[in-house]
Amino acid sequence: MTAHPVAIDSPWRAFAREFAEDKVSVVALAVLALIVLLALIAPLITPQDPYDLSKLVLMDARRPPGYVGSNGFTHWLGTDAQGRDLYSAILYGLRISLQVGLVAGAIAFVIGASLGTLAGFVGGRTETLIMRIIDLQLSFPAILLALVLAALLGQGKWPLIAALVTAQYAYFARTAHGAATAERSKDYVEAALSTPLSSARVAFRHVLPNCMPPLIVVATVQVANSIALEATLSFLGLGLRVSEPSLGMLIANGFQYMLSGRYWISIYPGIALIVLIVAINLVGDQIRDQLNPRLRR
Repeated sequence: MTAHPVAIDSPWRAFAREFAEDKVSVVALAVLALIVLLALIAPLITPQDPYDLSKLVLMDARRPPGYVGSNGFTHWLGTDAQGRDLYSAILYGLRISLQVGLVAGAIAFVIGASLGTLAGFVGGRTETLIMRIIDLQLSFPAILLALVLAALLGQGKWPLIAALVTAQYAYFARTAHGAATAERSKDYVEAALSTPLSSARVAFRHVLPNCMPPLIVVATVQVANSIALEATLSFLGLGLRVSEPSLGMLIANGFQYMLSGRYWISIYPGIALIVLIVAINLVGDQIRDQLNPRLRR
């Protein structure tokens, strides 16, 4: 009787199957994918470019949901104080929020992971110097650092990203340092160091990949935090320029009209922001639970 070989799932397939067992996380991932898709195709499915100031009509400002504007299309979510179609502005705002969050998170990931791995692998004075700077930065709230840096660097997409990166890279560095310190004492590292390979190659080609699971978890959290920080800074007038309204700026534009009954100007962008952040956090929580066996439910 011939024995049939047992099929072994790849790590990715096993990870996806376990992820699919949590229905809330699957729904959150679907919502997140839908938001990303809508943001990417926003120019194709929106009736107005909210960044083109020449297309805005002030007579259509602060109109309620369902209002038919002078341009002939229906403002299903109403308009803001500048006459922007809120449906269009929200989708374009989501593009900015995702772009800023992902770019800032990616740059902070690279800088923080590199510094943390270097400190944990090299040790000695280099580790002491890097980690004392990291500890000093972590003693301040991220929102405080972001506010100060945004005020110093000025408005704009790249100054805002620079402020977010500076405020958040320390979280990646602290996580990478802990993981690299644990990996440094393992046999495979000692074996690699006994070969002609350079220390830098061992650190970044062998140690860093094994530090990825906790870093991936931190990355999902920090992307959501970057989006929230961007919205906060834009709400306070320290984020993007007025010509590039993000979700935070849209909320700020309607805040003064909340008590006058024009709730839609702030409420709808706020709902979009909350749904985006909650979806990212739910997906991140499930990834954290799967990558850390101690946290599995």
